[in-house]
Amino acid sequence: MVRILPMASSIRPSLSSLKFSGSSRFSVSLFSHNSTRKFTYCHLGTAVPQLQSFGLKASKLLREKGGSLSISAAGNMAHASTTATQENVLEWVKQDKRRMLHVVYRVGDLDRTIKFYTECLGMKLLRKRDIPEERYTNAFLGYGPEDSHFVIELTYNYGVDQYDIGSGFGHFGIAVEDVSKTVELIKAKGGKVTREPGAVKGGKTVIAFIEDPDGYKFELLERGPTPEPLCQVMLRVGDLERAISFYENAYGMKLLRTRDNPEYKYTIAMLGYGPEDTSAVMELTYNYGVTEYEKGNAYAQIAIGTDDVYKTAEAIKLCGGKITREPGPLPGISTKITACLDPDGWKTVFVDNIDFLKELE
Repeated sequence: MVRILPMASSIRPSLSSLKFSGSSRFSVSLFSHNSTRKFTYCHLGTAVPQLQSFGLKASKLLREKGGSLSISAAGNMAHASTTATQENVLEWVKQDKRRMLHVVYRVGDLDRTIKFYTECLGMKLLRKRDIPEERYTNAFLGYGPEDSHFVIELTYNYGVDQYDIGSGFGHFGIAVEDVSKTVELIKAKGGKVTREPGAVKGGKTVIAFIEDPDGYKFELLERGPTPEPLCQVMLRVGDLERAISFYENAYGMKLLRTRDNPEYKYTIAMLGYGPEDTSAVMELTYNYGVTEYEKGNAYAQIAIGTDDVYKTAEAIKLCGGKITREPGPLPGISTKITACLDPDGWKTVFVDNIDFLKELE
């Protein structure tokens, strides 16, 4: 899609606070003579102009009474209008036709990585594109066509042979029918196995862990036949409840399940647009007491399809996300995208569904 850059720093969400003139945050109580109302989860920057539009008529509705401020219907109307708009946008997110398209990360030797993924992991090279004027090359690999499967987009930047993966990125997940046989093949091809096949801690699912030539970890999960073998992206987060709320409301994902492992001091949450056995999902991991991670410059982002990048950006802002690229078409190919950071600083790019299909053509 676009040339990827190193991750930006973490941000803090602002859902639970009010925004006034962009940056200052307040929690405001408006008093009438018989009740107290609190405005929460809305932007005063939106509500105030609506109040001002009432002009002198609105000002006459405000009067001193018993030392407290009496508020008329004007303030309530502005609040109701703002709240309704937010509810409409967030409800639209739930109805939007979204799908995880691909995950993007950087590698130091493109041919070496392609060879490993095709020979050891059974992926297919779907396409390559070289952008010499920008000095990078992309390769797309996966287990099926891009218009229906979650795939990998590798980026090779000319002359850069290694990257820092950091401590925040976890692993990718691949579903295979026989973990032991897959591990034997990987060993025969010179691959690195970091965890031998066996049951997951506290469960029965057979798993193994391997590393690719650049040090990215892959979890092999033993499952029956599935339409989506490339099934997980695991990232670590500093506040799991905050992350779940953001991915549900801003990204429209569903919380599929959570699992707490107090013995090993971590909790995971699985979120996605469909069931784990048929769809790619996000696995968010919270390690007890750890609120921040080094993200390095290797892992880049996931891309998600949407019917409207403009509404998507609006929802992300409402939920406290940071827009790093305002919605609009990319120069040259006219594909509309928007990019953002989640509350932990992980980047996501949203791509117009129709434009994405045209680009594949």
